[in-house]
Amino acid sequence: MGMPNSLSIEPTTACNLGCPECPSGLKKFTRPTGKLDLELHQKILAQVKSTVFYINYYFQGEPFLHPQFLELIGQAKASNIYTSTSTNAHFIDAKKADEIVSSGLDRLIISIDGLTQKTYEQYRVNGNLKKVIEASKLLVESKRQKRSNTPHIIFQFLAVKPNEHEIPQVFDLANSIGIDEVRIKTAQLYDYKNGNRLMPSNEKYSRYVRQKDGTYRLKGRQGNHCWRMWSGSVLTWDGGVVPCCFDKDATHTLGSIKETSFKEIWKAKNYRDFRQSILNAREEIDICKNCSEGAKVWA
Repeated sequence: MGMPNSLSIEPTTACNLGCPECPSGLKKFTRPTGKLDLELHQKILAQVKSTVFYINYYFQGEPFLHPQFLELIGQAKASNIYTSTSTNAHFIDAKKADEIVSSGLDRLIISIDGLTQKTYEQYRVNGNLKKVIEASKLLVESKRQKRSNTPHIIFQFLAVKPNEHEIPQVFDLANSIGIDEVRIKTAQLYDYKNGNRLMPSNEKYSRYVRQKDGTYRLKGRQGNHCWRMWSGSVLTWDGGVVPCCFDKDATHTLGSIKETSFKEIWKAKNYRDFRQSILNAREEIDICKNCSEGAKVWA
């Protein structure tokens, strides 16, 4: 079996916000909060740089709370790896914007889940929309001044009931600032069977569909497959290897990069057994039950 071509690496589990469907924001992790050590990161890169061409520096937490985050990006770029991250943009001032553009970061996703403070803070609890918009403008201006095509800046709008009426306008805002792309993302809701206050009215923007008995289910048929198990992996800040980004609390840790090489972990029996369990009965795996990855549309 070949090695994966992409990874997600977690810079930190710390976060400044308190988003209602996020274990990091709600401080509901059973695993410790911490930040990725630069030496451990170099060890990871040394092991994967010959096969991995893309690293998403995000799992849980706010990446820019890691004081050396851009050094992580620099280390990856030195290994010719495409880099991306996702941020709530609260820690990006003019100086940081210049540093981001100069770092070589290839793609930057900015979460902007509302176009008024009242709407925005209903999901991004403790957040400040003004900071997000100002940071976005600073990044675009820094790119212009440096004549840089990177990072490719994406506005990501998480569609929930309080903000779904603003979806059309987010495209206008992005265009007025000079943002490269807009993505509308459906929300994963932990408590959805009997509805949820965050569930959009328009099912187009929801991962869930109402059934005849009034309850809700995940859209589509998942099936016993998942391409992520063979193409990528997720590394926590402390070196744990978990199968995918839905294992937010790292309950299915398959090994530690501190103790074993990534290649050995990737090819180990317990990792192969986990993949096989998905092929046998994906619906029985807890982290897969609320995952829309690879779901087939119902006929």
